[in-house]
Amino acid sequence: MLASRPSRRTVLAGSAAAAALAALPLSASAQSASAQSASAGPYRWRNVVIGGTGFVTGVLFHPSVRGLAYARTDIGGAYRWDDRRARWTPVTDHLGWDDWNLLGVEAMAVDPAHPDRLYLALGTYAQAWAGNGAVLRSEDRGATWARTDLTVKLGANEDGRGCGERLLVDPRDSDTLWLGTRHDGLLKSTDRGATWAPAPGFPATPSASGQGVTLLVAAGRAVYAGWGDAGGTGPNLFRTTDGATWTAAPGQPSGTAAEVPVRAAYDRFTRELYVTYADAPGPNGQADGSVHKLATGSGRWTEVTPVRPGGTTPDGSADTFGYGGVAVDARRPGTVVVSTNNRWAAVDTLYRTTDGGRTWTSLKDSAVLDVSETPYLKWGEKSPKFGWWIQALAVDPYDSRHVVYGTGATLYGTRDLVRWAPQIRGLEETSVRQLISPPAGEAHLLSGSGDIGVMYHELLTASPADGMAANPVFGSATGLAQAAADASYVVRSGWGDHGNGAYSEDGGRTWAPFAAQPDIARSAPGPIATNTDGSVLLWSFVHWDGTKHPTHRSTDNGTTWSEVSSFPKGATPVADPADPTLFYAYDTDTGTVYASTDSGRSFTARATGLPSGDSQFKLVAAPGRSGDLWLSAKWNGLYRSTDQGASFAKVAGCRASYTLGFGKAADGAAYPAIYQVGSTDSGTAVLRSDDEAKTWTRINDDAHQWGWTGEAITGDPRLYGRVYLATNGRGIQYGDPA
Repeated sequence: MLASRPSRRTVLAGSAAAAALAALPLSASAQSASAQSASAGPYRWRNVVIGGTGFVTGVLFHPSVRGLAYARTDIGGAYRWDDRRARWTPVTDHLGWDDWNLLGVEAMAVDPAHPDRLYLALGTYAQAWAGNGAVLRSEDRGATWARTDLTVKLGANEDGRGCGERLLVDPRDSDTLWLGTRHDGLLKSTDRGATWAPAPGFPATPSASGQGVTLLVAAGRAVYAGWGDAGGTGPNLFRTTDGATWTAAPGQPSGTAAEVPVRAAYDRFTRELYVTYADAPGPNGQADGSVHKLATGSGRWTEVTPVRPGGTTPDGSADTFGYGGVAVDARRPGTVVVSTNNRWAAVDTLYRTTDGGRTWTSLKDSAVLDVSETPYLKWGEKSPKFGWWIQALAVDPYDSRHVVYGTGATLYGTRDLVRWAPQIRGLEETSVRQLISPPAGEAHLLSGSGDIGVMYHELLTASPADGMAANPVFGSATGLAQAAADASYVVRSGWGDHGNGAYSEDGGRTWAPFAAQPDIARSAPGPIATNTDGSVLLWSFVHWDGTKHPTHRSTDNGTTWSEVSSFPKGATPVADPADPTLFYAYDTDTGTVYASTDSGRSFTARATGLPSGDSQFKLVAAPGRSGDLWLSAKWNGLYRSTDQGASFAKVAGCRASYTLGFGKAADGAAYPAIYQVGSTDSGTAVLRSDDEAKTWTRINDDAHQWGWTGEAITGDPRLYGRVYLATNGRGIQYGDPA
C-alpha cells in the first residue's frame, strides 16, 4: 500500500547481528499511555466501514482448526478470522504511537500442534530511520501478547512484502521457530520466540540491501528457505532435515524466471513442494516468472508453469508478469492454486490444477465478481478487476472450494470457485489523510485517503454506495475542504484520472472536475482550501520529492487560475470560518504565520518565531469564529492565537500536539469540544477538552491505539462526544462515549 510515513528518509542501512532480548508483556507505548493524568473516557471505538482498501500480504488458515485463519497487511496490522460472525478481528490495535513501525506485519506463523499459539514478526521499514522489528507471541490466538524486541529491522511495507511466510514453527519441535530477515540472514529461537540468535550454518550471506530470506516452509520434517539475492545464478532454495545443517536443494531452477522464490506450499499426499518464482520480489516490477515442483524424496524438479510470461494481448500489449501465491488443497492430492502477479495488460488471475500441474484452468475466466458490499472496487468503471498484486493466496484445509486471495485493495473469497466476493468485513487498512464532518446534510463524514481518494459516508457502518468519488477518480487525495457557511460546496485535490482537482455542489455526493488546472497541478497536486462562501479557492502545490511550488488562486470555481507570489510555497492554505476575506498559512520552514485580508490575493507575515523545520506542523481554525487559530507543533506543544495570527501563546499543560480538530460543544459549554492526538504529562493518546484546552481527558485506551495517528482528527459538529480519527493503516476510527 502507498502510505503516508512519519519520516520520508530512504537511506538503507544494515543491522547488527541478532541478539537475545528479554520478552516484554506489552508494547512500551501501551504502558506509557496508561499513565495519562486525565482519566479514560470510557469510549466505544469502531471502524468507519470502507472495506479493505489496502494490500493484504498474507492469509493463513490453521491446518488443525476448522474456520480459524489469520491475515497480515503491509501497514495495518494483523487480523483473526471469526468464522461464526464471518468477519475479521484486529489483533494488533494495542500497538501505540511509539510503536508505529510495528503495524506492518512481515510474517506470521501458527503451530499445527498447539492451535491457540500465534506468532507475528513486525516491522514496517528496514530503513535507517525506522525502529527495529519485534516478534509478538500469543497463547490465546492474539487476544493477549508477549513481546520480544529484535536488534534487526524488518520491511513489511517494502519490496518483497508479499513473499513468505518468513516465520515458521519447526515441524519437529514446537519450541523451535525460524525467522527469515531481509538483511541479517536466518534467525532461530529455541524458546518459542522469546529469544533469537543467528541460525548456525545457514550458507547464504546476508547483505545490507536485497531481499534475504523470502520464504520458510515445512515439507514433512524438513524446512526449506527461499533466498532472494541469488540473482538467477546461485542457489536460492536451501533446506535442513535436522535443524542444524543447511544445504542447497539440488537441481533447483535457475535463470531470469527463477531469480526470486516468492512462495512455496507442500502437498503432503504426493510429497511435492510447489514453488512460485519471479524475476523480482514484487509486488511491482515483475516481468517474468515460473512455477516448479520438487519431489522431496527423489530431488527431481519439474516445471509446471501454467502460462509463460512474454506473449502479447489482443491489443498488442506485452503480457509480462511474475508468479506470486501458491496454495495446495489439503484434502485432494495434486490440487494446487497459483496466482500471477503484476499482470497489468491481461489482468492477473488464479490458475488451478487437479493433476499436479499437467493442466491448468484460469479461475478468472469463469469468475462472477460481486462487489456490492464494497462498491469502491469498481474504481469508477462498470465492473471490478479480478485483482492485482495477488501474492496472498490460501485454500481452506477443511473446504476445497473455499479459496481466498489478497489484492492491493481487498481480500476476495469463494465457496464454489465461480462466485467471488470480498471477504473483508472488519479488515480496514486505509491510510487516511483528510477528514471533514459536515455541519449539515446527509453525510456525517467526508474523507480523503491514500490510494482510494475521497469517500462520502452517509452511514458509518457501510461502505459508501457510490464508491470512490468519481469524475475524476483519485488514486490518492491530497486536499479536501468545505465552505464553512455553505456545507453543499466542497473541493478536493489529488492524483486523478481526468484532472487533479474537482468540486461538488451537493455536499460531496457528486463531483465535477475543474474546467482547468495550473500546469504544475499535473505533477504536484497539494492541499486546497475554499473560503467561507466558496467564492475563492487557493491551491498549494508540493511535488512528491518535497519540491514546493507557487500557490494558485481561482475566483470562478476552477475555470481560471492566477499565481499568488506572496503565499509561502508549499504551505497549507487555511480559510477563516467566519470572514470570507481572510486566509492564513503557516510557513513551516521559518515558523511564520501569514495572513491575507483581501480574499487570498496577497499575504503578509504576522506572528514569527514559532516552531519550524517540520512540514507536519498543522494550523487549524476554530469553527464559527474569526481569527481563532490553533497550531499543533508536534513535540513543541500546542499554540493559540485569538487575533488573526498576529500573536500566539503556548497552551499550558500540553506537552505535544500532533493533530487537532473540533466538534460539538458539551452541554452548557460556550466553546466547541477540542480533540487532539497529543500528550499532557505522559504518552501520546487521543484527548478531548470541553473547557477550551484548560484540561484534557484521554478518550482512547491501551487496547485502541493504532500506531501512528498524527494526520487528522475531527469531532462531529452535530453529536457531542463523537470523534473521527485518521490512522496510517487502520482506516478511520470513530469513537462515542460509552
